[in-house]
Amino acid sequence: MNSALQILKMDYYQYSISTDPAQNDILIALLSHLPFDTFEETESGFNAFLPDNGNEAEAETELEALQQRFNFEFEKTHIPGQNWNEIWESNFHPVIVGSFCSIRADFHEPLAGMEHELVINPKMAFGTGHHETTFSVIEIMQGIQFADKNVLDYGCGTGVLAILASRLGARHIEAVDIEVESYRNTLENSQINGAENVSAIHGILTDVPGKDFDIILANINRNVILDSLGSLFELLKPAGLLVVSGFVLDDEQLMADSLQKQGFTILETKRKNNWLAMKTLKTG
Repeated sequence: MNSALQILKMDYYQYSISTDPAQNDILIALLSHLPFDTFEETESGFNAFLPDNGNEAEAETELEALQQRFNFEFEKTHIPGQNWNEIWESNFHPVIVGSFCSIRADFHEPLAGMEHELVINPKMAFGTGHHETTFSVIEIMQGIQFADKNVLDYGCGTGVLAILASRLGARHIEAVDIEVESYRNTLENSQINGAENVSAIHGILTDVPGKDFDIILANINRNVILDSLGSLFELLKPAGLLVVSGFVLDDEQLMADSLQKQGFTILETKRKNNWLAMKTLKTG
């Protein structure tokens, strides 16, 4: 059977988290390094969806550990495989970042008056612009000169940031993600948007063939960014720009200290709700 179809029809576990919704952002950030596919906010907290592939013990151990620090309860429900893409599409609405950029699916009508319009069909990959982190990175990208630059999109998800970099005049973009569905989705969305200078890679940083990047976009999560700072520093040209996101307000000082220790100077910080994005300069 086709692997994409298997993922499409995969069984899931839904973990219903009952908590003060004010805790949603930080709990989701702390759980984002686990193999949950998506999170859905509810009136009583949020739902976290985990593929039924044997990772339940790891997820539940982490949830129980977090209960020692945060006040919440959780229940697990098994959900038989269904057409998840069809469900996602029915709930997918266009994203508008000022007049700078709009993001829509191919079944939406074009939006007038936008400087850049991207068509992103999310499938099972993360990064449509709906999440605060992607939105904030796009805001930061508005103030960066991409013309004739070499760019790395680390943790590319749907490829939305790589495709926007292409639209903004980048010379070439390497887009890498450890998830095979993100790799496939980036290929598809790059083709839809005519971004022929985006090269998608299924793998990790050491699989990226390029080096001496002018700009690196890293919208992943706190732990991956912290673990990768040394490698990202080496991949950047002197005076190159690193944009990081995927961490919450409580991690701002940790992230700032780690970036500065590695040799980056923070130029700009964007906040949307409890999530942050930072633009930094390689100065060390």
